[in-house]
Amino acid sequence: MNVIETAQLTRRFGATDAVHQLDLVVPAGSVCALLGPNGAGKTTTIKLLMNLLRPTAGAARVLGVDSRRLGPHEFARIGYVSENQELPRWMTVRQFLDYCRPFYPTWDCDLESRLLGQLALPADRKLRHLSRGMAMKAALLAALAYRPQLVVLDEPFGGLDPLVREEFIHGLLEASEAGEWTMLVSSHDIEEVERLADRVALLDAGRLRLDESTDSLLARFRRVEIDLHGGPTTLGVAPAAWLEMERAGDRVRFIDSNHSPAGSESDYHARCPSGAITVRPMTLREIFIALARATRAEAKGAAA
Repeated sequence: MNVIETAQLTRRFGATDAVHQLDLVVPAGSVCALLGPNGAGKTTTIKLLMNLLRPTAGAARVLGVDSRRLGPHEFARIGYVSENQELPRWMTVRQFLDYCRPFYPTWDCDLESRLLGQLALPADRKLRHLSRGMAMKAALLAALAYRPQLVVLDEPFGGLDPLVREEFIHGLLEASEAGEWTMLVSSHDIEEVERLADRVALLDAGRLRLDESTDSLLARFRRVEIDLHGGPTTLGVAPAAWLEMERAGDRVRFIDSNHSPAGSESDYHARCPSGAITVRPMTLREIFIALARATRAEAKGAAA
């Protein structure tokens, strides 16, 4: 079952497509990271999914319902936390939770209590007296305590100090251990996302550039360096999967975006039979930067 499905989802502002013909699938039980540079369309996508914006074209289904028809029944099964979220600042943390609890029949008081301690939230302090990080944790607690089927986080880590980020992550992990749920998280903090996500969707200029499991993505990207030692080489035309290829003297460096342990390394040796080959895994952040550069280069080539 897919918790989120979009088909040619498009949102246009004037002559600009903020989201262009997006086909995105988020399977049940997965944690999907929605990545992309500023202006990529991440927040617009989330607003379309949450029925905060209407699509110009195409459609989205969330929890099996057309996103344009999401109502109280569906929102009672969705936890939503945004960096721009407004909270009732005159309430204390405890009053805020007391206020939210009656709206959700599935509210778990034991989970609420555990998260309150895990997130180190001062229950009797007014929300207006909390730091931004503490306020975000209060919003997270209120979004998780009723065990939603879907959790949507829009830039939840921005501006948080390292300790608060760690507590925020622990809160998410605590909730995930309490039952199966699905999460879509949009973030620039790729290191934090890498700890959570088992699926990655990359947006650029409103277009989906990739959508695959984190394991698959990390497995197929490798940074390769070949020391030719002055020996013969038949490099020829580099495959399209080789990104950022450069040669300096006897060294050739590139990123292989379609690596396989057997086939790829045999190809390296065939092209450089006497070369010393070093193959290194890449982090999700390194892969993101490489793909962003490749996309930018493609755009410049198309415009030339």
